[in-house]
Parts: sequence; C-alpha cells; structure tokens
Amino acid sequence: MNLLYWLEPWEPSPTVVIAIAVAAVLFVRGQRKARVSFARCLSFWLGLTGLYVALHTRLDYFFEHEFFMHRAQHLVLHHLGPFFIALAYPGAALRAGIPFVWRQRFVRPALAARPVRAVVDVLMHPVVAVVLFVGLIYFWLLSPIHFMAMLDWRLYRVMNWSMVIDGLMFWWLVLDSRPAPPARLSPGRRVLIVIAAIPPQIVLGAFIFFSPRELYPIYSICGRAFTWLSPLRDQQIGGLLLWIPGSMMSVLGAVLALRHWMRLSARARLREERVGTAIPARHDGDVGGGITGKQAGAASGKTAKSSA
Repeated sequence: MNLLYWLEPWEPSPTVVIAIAVAAVLFVRGQRKARVSFARCLSFWLGLTGLYVALHTRLDYFFEHEFFMHRAQHLVLHHLGPFFIALAYPGAALRAGIPFVWRQRFVRPALAARPVRAVVDVLMHPVVAVVLFVGLIYFWLLSPIHFMAMLDWRLYRVMNWSMVIDGLMFWWLVLDSRPAPPARLSPGRRVLIVIAAIPPQIVLGAFIFFSPRELYPIYSICGRAFTWLSPLRDQQIGGLLLWIPGSMMSVLGAVLALRHWMRLSARARLREERVGTAIPARHDGDVGGGITGKQAGAASGKTAKSSA
C-alpha cells in the first residue's frame, strides 16, 4: 500500500504517461523480432522505469522543494535513464514494434524529410552535442532561470523534458557500438566528446559546492521538504551530485566508448589477417609462388599441338 502511494503522481501529466506507455508497448512488440538479449532488455527497462519515477511519482514533491533532490532528479533524467536506454540499443526493437503499414506510410517518410534530417544532423554534430549536453545543465542552473522554472509548472516540465531528450541524443551518440558508417561518429570521436563533457560538470559542481552564499533561494521561499537541512548544506549536497556522480557517468561512458573502439579495431585487424591469408601475394620468380611466364608459354604451346 505504501509503495502504491509513492507511485502515485504528485502532479499528473498525460504527456509522461503516453510517452512512457508508447515506448514500452513498442519495445515489447519488437523485442522478439529484433532478438534482444536479456541484458539489453534489463537495461532498457531500468532506464525507462527511472525516467517514470523521476517524472511521474510522488517524489516530484521533494524534487520541487529540495535542491539536492532536484539534482538527483536531473541526474536520472539526463544521465542514468537515457544512459541505460541507449546502452540497450533499442532502435531495432522499437522500429520492429511499429506496425509495418505505419512504418511505410508515416515513419519512413517523416524521417526521410529534408527538414527533419537537417535538424537531426545539426543536433547530432559532435560539437553541438557536447555544447547542448553541458550547456543545458548550466542554463537551467542559472539562478534567475532556475527561479522561474521552479515557480511556473509549464517551464518546469519544459526543463525536465529538455534534459530527457538531450540525454537520449547524447548517450545514443556516445554508446553506439557500430562502426562509422552506419554510426554517425567514429569510435575515437565518441571517446573525445564524452571526455570533453567532464570538466565543465566538475567546474559547475565545485562552484555550487564551495559557494559561501545561497544561490537558489526559491527553495527557502516555497518551503523546504527537509526543514532540518540548512540551505547551504542542501546546496553543497546538490553540488556534489553534479560534481561526482554526474562526472563519473561521463567517465563510464568514455570507458564503454573506448571498449567499443578496441573491439572494432580488433575485428578490423582480424578481417585483414583473414583476407591476407586467403589471398597470398604472388611474385614472379618466387620459389613455389606459381608458374612463370616461360612455363605458361610452353604449356599453351603443348595444348595447341595436342588440339591440332
């Protein structure tokens, strides 16, 4: 009974319910056709469940009334949830879950449209991806912007959804295990962009942690969920969540991208060795390297006489 109480939404949102339900139904329909492994299924459901809990449960009250809880929410929305979803590589399963007629008539034409492709190409550019990933964190933590976002429920939801969408795009780009092409970035660039996102998060987290004054008074104005926690202590915990766990998620992403890079390099070397073994080089005059030009001429003359 207590669990059901906490799973009830603090502020019901049809958008969250529809988005999570559509993703879940498509994945369930397509996972068998796409032959998704158990580990990938587990990763997808962990990520999707994390997004639902951070967006549509009674915990949202604490996210709105404590700064460190708000940072924990965005850690899930921007890092953990999208990370686990991208790690599951659910693209094939989600596509397979869409009815064939819908894919032919609606999905493919929409994705192939030039405006859509142009926007995706811009957003998936490595420089733009890093700037958006880090820039959104900075933007929503600007004190005046944060003050307005926590007062206006519409802006609050825009803030949360922007973190989810940007997190999905960034981690999808970084954790793509395929070679380029068909992947958008080579393995080396994936490692570079995720490493580039680490220092700005550390700097911002350290600034919030060491700040001697209250940067976000909105929580004191609206009332804090934990009255025993001082504003500065709350702010310091929030800075640590951005500083350490947020940066460590980027480090983990870099390790996985590096692992994909090494695996693809090993496969390429193995492929080259197989090709070199199957088609050995031949040089005229080498011992055992095949017949020479004179031998070929003599053989052709014998063949002509025998046929005459």
